Amino acid sequence: MEIAGYLASIIIGITLGLIGGGGSILTIPILVYLFKVNPDQATSYSLFIVGITAMSGSYSHYKMGNLKLKSALYFAVPSVISILIIREVIFPKIAATLFSIASYTVSKDFLIMIIFSVLMITAALSMIRKNQSEIKSSQTNYAQLSFIGFLVGIVTGFLGAGGGFLIIPALLFFANLPMKQAVGTSLLIITINSAIGFAGDLYIGTPINYTFLLSVSIMALIGMFIGSQLSKKIDGTKLKPLFGWFVLVMGFYIIAKEVLL
Repeated sequence: MEIAGYLASIIIGITLGLIGGGGSILTIPILVYLFKVNPDQATSYSLFIVGITAMSGSYSHYKMGNLKLKSALYFAVPSVISILIIREVIFPKIAATLFSIASYTVSKDFLIMIIFSVLMITAALSMIRKNQSEIKSSQTNYAQLSFIGFLVGIVTGFLGAGGGFLIIPALLFFANLPMKQAVGTSLLIITINSAIGFAGDLYIGTPINYTFLLSVSIMALIGMFIGSQLSKKIDGTKLKPLFGWFVLVMGFYIIAKEVLL
């Protein structure tokens, strides 16, 4: 299963490189089901893996002129605030066992996976639908961009997800960026969010297996290099529906595994 996990880790980077998101959707299931990492710790590992991979991709897009720093900062600053609130204040106070119904116990790990699967299904449906990015207003709405940044930070903080599938639509509709610039700017925002979230986990003393974490990250970075090269030849928007169907199946699989198996 570990070999499958390392191979699957390459896909994390490829999806981030091609469409500027989706890597975090895959990271949690790969860590939990293939590497047998508990969901709580997997959220911390995901922040590091997705963050360092996105950092590599954002540098590539910077060289291509696809980074819009002002939009990134308006999005990232409120996002960082909500990440710190979730990771340092709320998340540690959630009990390992939430409640029991008859002989069935609902745990913190179960809640993480169920919420994540619902998020996967929602994201998948948005990717399957036809892209409407050509419909834009004339000005950047920084207030709405910042508000959405705060909401995405909640997702990042609770689930260890970079949130690229939420960031890109926000950049398309509220920052009025073309697709390639939205992808590059999204990777920068993911880098900032993930770095802050992981640093917070280190601060509160979350145990980290660095050898394992770096080995998975290296595979994801290989995938990012492949994805970045492919993005120069392939329109990432055309791959979104296909990837969306894959994520949709994965989302329903996680629900079935957690609830029925």
